[in-house]
Amino acid sequence: MQTNSFLLYGANGYTGTLIARYANEYQLNPILAGRNKAAIEPLAKQLNLPFLIIDLDDSNALIEALSTVKLVIHAAGPFQYTAQQMIAACLKTGTHYIDINGDIAVFEMIQTYNEAAKKAGILLMPGAGFDVVPTDCIAMALKNKMPAAVSLELAFATLGGSISHGTATTMAGKIGEGGAARVGGKIIRTSLGHTGKWIDFGIKKIFVMSIPWGDISTAWFSTRIPNITTYTGIRPTIYILLKLQPLFNWLLRTNWMRSYIKKKINQAPAGPTDEQRAKAIGLVWGQATDAQGQTVHLRISAPEGYTLTTHSALLIAKKILAGNLKTGYQTPATAYGEGLIDEIPGVKRIDNL
Repeated sequence: MQTNSFLLYGANGYTGTLIARYANEYQLNPILAGRNKAAIEPLAKQLNLPFLIIDLDDSNALIEALSTVKLVIHAAGPFQYTAQQMIAACLKTGTHYIDINGDIAVFEMIQTYNEAAKKAGILLMPGAGFDVVPTDCIAMALKNKMPAAVSLELAFATLGGSISHGTATTMAGKIGEGGAARVGGKIIRTSLGHTGKWIDFGIKKIFVMSIPWGDISTAWFSTRIPNITTYTGIRPTIYILLKLQPLFNWLLRTNWMRSYIKKKINQAPAGPTDEQRAKAIGLVWGQATDAQGQTVHLRISAPEGYTLTTHSALLIAKKILAGNLKTGYQTPATAYGEGLIDEIPGVKRIDNL
């Protein structure tokens, strides 16, 4: 078993391919894996990497593959359909698990494996990418600065760039479901964009609306701040139109509409080009407030989401393979502290806490 080797499942996806391409920069040697040989084999040959063809529903083959590695980076979403099979196999083989999930329900589901993971001596860390590494680290930094915080707001926006097929497909699977927030320590359902406002990201003021981002789950786990709202940048005109969405949620939830949207997604490019990623900027903002209304905030600029995900997943993988880890369910910040974000190439703090 090579100490710098890991299984990369979903290597043929947009983000999986980026992780495979950049792994050598971290002196890591992934074994590319997935169920689509026609996509996996050419990539493996191009990068001169080993590969395996495995279906997640073939538990015996999955266990056999995982028994040869210390770690799997799971990059095959939507994770609501793929995470449980991989985690079940990891628990049997003693293989550490990280993924690039962003779905609140999946974070909550994986938390239920905490004790089983500790017993098996493994780490389970969903959200090792843009969702939720930067926001999780900001959440912990704000909590450390203001231990008595009672509310937390987190926002992100991207200047330039676009989304991949995988991200769009996951979003399409949730369309019509509305939003979420954490209130009094409990996750509650809300309308999508129930709150909108302008935020100064340091580089630019951007209008944002509330969305069900992964930190509704993970920031609570990391900080225990009881009230959490998450936002993303959006054009004010689109925000106004989205206010009408509740009238059409019944239609958006139909299989026909979701299939139509997914068909349109598949007709688009797989994701942003290298040039688009290089020019795009990710902006992240967080603010904590205590019971007296006092606030602290933190802003960072970073590479766009897919570039950051590639580097954060590989950085975390290298730490795990070196034995730097905590067992059980962890978020990026509970495992590696608020300073993890500062280790990612291209990240700059606009404010100093």
